[in-house]
Amino acid sequence: MILYPAIDIRGGKAVRLTEGDFGRETAYHDDPVDAALRFAEAGVKIIHVVDLDGARSGSPVNVKTIRRIAEAVPFPIEVGGGLRDAESIADLLRAGAERVVIGTAAMRDPEFLARMLAAHPERVVVAVDARGGKISLAGWSEPTDVDVADAIADLTARGVERFLFTPIEVDGTLAGPGFEQLERVAAATSASVIYSGGVGTLDDLRRLRAEAAPNVEGVIVGRALYEGRFTVDEALAALA
Repeated sequence: MILYPAIDIRGGKAVRLTEGDFGRETAYHDDPVDAALRFAEAGVKIIHVVDLDGARSGSPVNVKTIRRIAEAVPFPIEVGGGLRDAESIADLLRAGAERVVIGTAAMRDPEFLARMLAAHPERVVVAVDARGGKISLAGWSEPTDVDVADAIADLTARGVERFLFTPIEVDGTLAGPGFEQLERVAAATSASVIYSGGVGTLDDLRRLRAEAAPNVEGVIVGRALYEGRFTVDEALAALA
């Protein structure tokens, strides 16, 4: 299982939110490039970057910082946050992103999603974020009545080959992953799934490795690494 260290950017800094709440923010690095370099030195193979300002505004805000990260590290970066049009996606790919993560636009605009899947095969990840098992949109600020497993199944039928799933209520809490929700999501698709949210201990990682369905390819970890709950080396070993 692949470890995806997370770098969330807001106001030019590397931060983490609790349950997606912009009012519950902790800043960890004044320059997100410093966080990326530390992960590179620790031996990771990919990092997950989120433009939180972009997620809130609906279009990328921190493209220059993302370009600096891509230029600084010797491995791919996956980037999301406010990607709701073709031009924004092209900008991030030109900035050095290997993969782009589309969330709200994938749900609201099937034609746009189809165009992006055709234009950038294997480089598009669809983010499916849920609170209480129901899809949440627009930077987690807009609840819906759409069941997460139904949404995953529909998107798979439309050609999505990689998902990023986050149960919002555990994100940033260190209280443990949403195993039951992940099980439902993984069972609803044959596509690859990256899990994010709630990881606080090495036992959480070991349980994900042991119990997650075969199509769960990786896990995003943020706060636990920043706060020293375990090291990158320990995380890589737990997932090996």
